[in-house]
Amino acid sequence: MPRFRLQSIGESISKHTFRQLKFIIPGAIITYAFDTHHVVLDLSTHSEPSNMARLSALLSLALGSFVVGLFLYVLFVPWIQGIELNYRLWRQSPVLSSVIPVLTASILAGWSLLSITLGKWSKLGYIEGIIGASGLYALTFGLIGLLPAPKIHRA
Repeated sequence: MPRFRLQSIGESISKHTFRQLKFIIPGAIITYAFDTHHVVLDLSTHSEPSNMARLSALLSLALGSFVVGLFLYVLFVPWIQGIELNYRLWRQSPVLSSVIPVLTASILAGWSLLSITLGKWSKLGYIEGIIGASGLYALTFGLIGLLPAPKIHRA
C-alpha cells in the first residue's frame, strides 16, 4: 500500500514564491478591505469628464500601467534584445541604467498621485488612501514578481 506524506507549505512553495506572497497576501487584503480597485475605477469612469478627480484617477491609472510596462520590459529585455542582463549590477548595464531610474520615478509619481486621488476625491480620506494605494501597489508588484525571469541560452 503506497504511503503518502503531507508536505508542509514551505516544501510545496518555492522560496521565491513565498517571498512574493509576502506582498500579494497583504496587498490583496488591503485592496479588498478598502475596495481600492472599485474606488479608482469609479473615480475614473463616473466623474464628470472635466472633473479633476477623473483626470487624476486616469493619470494615476496611466502611471500604474506605465510602471507595469516598464517592469515587463526590464524582465523581458533578454528575449527582446537577445542580451543577458545582470540585474544585481544594473548600473553597469546600458539598458538597465536608463530604465531603472525612470521606473523608480514612475513608481513614486504613480503611488503619490494615487494616494492623493484616493485621499482627496474618495470616501477613504488621506490615511486610508495611502494605505489603499500601498496595498494596490504591493499586490501588483507581488504578482509581477511571480513572472520568471527568462534566461538566454547561447549555443
